[in-house]
Amino acid sequence: MTDVFGDLVGQDEAVATLRRAAASAAALLRAAAPVAAHAGAPAGAGDPEGHDDLDALAEEFDEPGADGPVAPPAADPGAGMTHAWIFTGPPGSGRSVAARAFAAALQCVHGTGCGRCPGCHTTLAGTHADVRLVVPEGLSIGVGEMRALVLRAASTPSGGRWQVVIIEDADRLTEAAGNALLKAVEEPPPRTVFLLCAPSTHPDDVSVTIRSRCRVVPLRQPHAGAVAEVLVRRDGIAPDVAEWAAAAAQGHVGRARRLARDPEARQRRDAVLAVPRRLTGVGAAFDAASALIEAAEAEAAASVAEADEAERAALQTALGAGGTGRGAAGAMRGAAGQLKDLEKRQKSRATRAQRDALDRALVDLAGFYRDALTMALRAPVAPVHTDTAALAGAGAQKWEAEGALRRLEAVLECRAAIEANVKPRIAVEAMMLSLWRG
Repeated sequence: MTDVFGDLVGQDEAVATLRRAAASAAALLRAAAPVAAHAGAPAGAGDPEGHDDLDALAEEFDEPGADGPVAPPAADPGAGMTHAWIFTGPPGSGRSVAARAFAAALQCVHGTGCGRCPGCHTTLAGTHADVRLVVPEGLSIGVGEMRALVLRAASTPSGGRWQVVIIEDADRLTEAAGNALLKAVEEPPPRTVFLLCAPSTHPDDVSVTIRSRCRVVPLRQPHAGAVAEVLVRRDGIAPDVAEWAAAAAQGHVGRARRLARDPEARQRRDAVLAVPRRLTGVGAAFDAASALIEAAEAEAAASVAEADEAERAALQTALGAGGTGRGAAGAMRGAAGQLKDLEKRQKSRATRAQRDALDRALVDLAGFYRDALTMALRAPVAPVHTDTAALAGAGAQKWEAEGALRRLEAVLECRAAIEANVKPRIAVEAMMLSLWRG
C-alpha cells in the first residue's frame, strides 16, 4: 500500500515540504512527551503495556525505515511546522487531497504518513475524532458554521496529537466567517492546525490578514502523463482510455476519472463539444445556450436529489413526522421554520452544483478553442481534445488565430462573469452570441 501522499499527482515539491513539516510536528510531540510524563500524564497512559503511539514515534525517528530515517531538525524540533496552512492551485491540482494527506501525516503513528496505521486510515476515511472537514455545499461558508467549528477546534486532541481543521474552498468564506477564523488563527490553541484550500492567495480568494498568518503550499496543474499513470495504477483503467481522459480533463484528476469511468460524463462532454457546429445564427446561439443551461441544471438536480430527500426525511422524522396525537401534530406545525431553513440550504447547494456543472462544460469548450488557436499558430503542442482535433483544425483554417483567440476569450469571460454572480443564462447567451459573431 502506498503512503498517504500517493494520490497527490505531480506535486513532488509540495510533498517534500509536507513530509518535512510532518516530521517536525512529530518531533514536537516527542519533545513534549517527557514534559507530559513529568507533569503526571505518562506517555503510555492509554496503553496497559506502557507502549503508546509516542513511543512508536520515537522509534521511527531513531531507526531507519523502509525509505530511510526521517531526521527532524536538531536545533528546533518544530522548525518546519506551523499552525496554519493554505493550499493553492488550479482546479484539479489536488488542493483538498494534499490537505487530507497532510492531516493524515500529522495523525500518523510514525509521523510521516505511512498509510498503514489507524491514524492514517481513519483520517483518510473521514472518521478520525480530531480531524474536522468543512466542505461547503452552498455558495458560501457562514459565520455561524465557522464559529461553531472554531469552538470545537479549541478542545484538546483526544488522541494526544493534533486537532486538525480542513476548510475546502476557503475562498467561499463570508467576511464575517473570515473574521471568526482570523481570530482563531491569530491566537491558535497549542495543538490545533488549520488547513485551508483556495484557488490562490489573491485578496479576492483569501483575505490578506489570514494569508499573512499562514504558510502557503502552491500546487501546480499535473501533467497529463502523470494523471494517466495514476488512473492505470490506482483505478485499473486501460492505458489508452487513461491517456485520452487525462488529456481531455486538462490535468484535473477527478474529472479524468469521471470521463474514464462514467459514460454519461462522456456524453455530456460530447454534447458540449458539438456546440461550435451548432452556431449557425442568432436563433441557434440562443438554442445552444438554453441546451447548455438545461443540461447543467439536470446534472445538478440528479447529483443532489438523493441527498436532499434523505435530509428532508431525517429532519421530518426527528420532528415527529408519522406520529399520532395532539403533541405530534403540534410539533410538526412548529417545524415549518426548520423545514424552510433546510430548503434554503438545499437550494443553495443545488445552485452551487449547477454552477460547477456549467463550469466543467465551459472548461471543455475553452479546450476546444484552445486547440483551434494552437493549430492556427502551428504551435508544437498536443491537442486537449484529440477526438475533435479535425473539427478544431477546420475552425483554425476558417477563423485564423485572431478569431480563435476571440472565441477563447469569450468562454473565459463567461466563466469570470458567472464567478462574479452574473446570472448563468445571461452570461452563457452573451458568450454564444460572441462565439457566433467571432
